[in-house]
Amino acid sequence: MGHLPMDLTDKIFLIAGAAGFVPSTVAQLYLDKGATVYGLDNFITGSNSNIELLSKYENFHFIKCDIVQGLPDFEEVKFDFILSLASSASPVDFEIIPLEIMMANSVGTQNLLELAKDHGARFLEASTSEIYGDPEIHPQVEDYVGHVNPIGPRSCYDESKRFAEALTMTYFRKYNVDTRIVRIFNTYGPRMRPDDGRVIPNFINQALDGEDITIYGDGGQTRSFCYVTDLANAIDHVLMLGDEMPYNIGNPDEYSIKETGELIVSTLESSSKLSYQELPKDDPRRRRPDISRVMKLGYSPKISFEQGIKETANYFKNIKNR
Repeated sequence: MGHLPMDLTDKIFLIAGAAGFVPSTVAQLYLDKGATVYGLDNFITGSNSNIELLSKYENFHFIKCDIVQGLPDFEEVKFDFILSLASSASPVDFEIIPLEIMMANSVGTQNLLELAKDHGARFLEASTSEIYGDPEIHPQVEDYVGHVNPIGPRSCYDESKRFAEALTMTYFRKYNVDTRIVRIFNTYGPRMRPDDGRVIPNFINQALDGEDITIYGDGGQTRSFCYVTDLANAIDHVLMLGDEMPYNIGNPDEYSIKETGELIVSTLESSSKLSYQELPKDDPRRRRPDISRVMKLGYSPKISFEQGIKETANYFKNIKNR
C-alpha cells in the first residue's frame, strides 16, 4: 500500500460544484496540502459563503460556470486532477430541479471527462449509494448492480448517476482516461444546507427548535452516516491510491432512523418527541456500505456519530444566529 502525499504544491485541481457542502470540504483539504484549486459552480444549490471561505486561500481560483453549458477556456492551465462533484444530492431538489440534476450528471460529466482527456488529468466521478436503489443485499458491496426504479420520483438522480458511472467507464475503456469512481453514502456535517431535506439536518433542526422529530414509516429503515471530513479523506485515498473501480466510501456504522432520532435528541439534550408519518415512495429500507475495498488503501472513518452531531448542530446554530 502506498502513502498519501502530504505536499501537493506542484499539483493543480479542478473541482466542479465547489460551492457545495462536500465539494468545498474536499477543496479545502487540497488547499491545506498546498495544491492550486480551481472551483466551478453555478450556485443553483451551492452557497456563496463556502466560496468566501475558500477564497481566503491565495491558491484558490473561482469561476462561476454551468458545466452543462460548457467549460471555461483553460489554455493557460494544465490540470492534474479533475473532480466531478457538481450534482445536487438533496431529495428536496429531485422535485425542484430534476432536469438540471440529470443534465449535470450527463452532459456536465462528459464535458469534464473531455477536459480530463485533453489534459491527461486523473478524473474522479462522485457517484452515490443511490445507484443501489432499495438494495436486495446487505451490506452493499461494489459488485452489486442495484435495484433501482427507473421511473420513480428519485430516478432523476439515481439513473443519471448510473449513467455518469457508465460514461466514466467508457472514457476509461475507449480513451484510456485515468478514472476513479466513488459511491458516496449518507454524509453530514458543517456546510450542509439546513433545508437539505435529509435525515440529519431535519432531525437536528427539529431538535434545536424543540419540535417533534419526524420519522417516516416505523423508523426501522436504516442508514449509515459519515462525517464530511472523513468522507473527504476517503475521496483523497481513492484519488491518490485507488487502483480499482468503484469504491464505496462512507461509515459502515448502521443506525435505524428511530435510533438516529433518539440519539440526536439525547446528544442535543432536546425536549423533542418522535412523531411518525407515512413512508415516501422508493425510500430505501436498508443502507450500509461494505468499505473493505477502500480500507485496503489505509482509510478508516475517525469521527464518532455523537461528535459529528454536536459539530453539525453548532454549525446550524451559528447560521441561525447570523
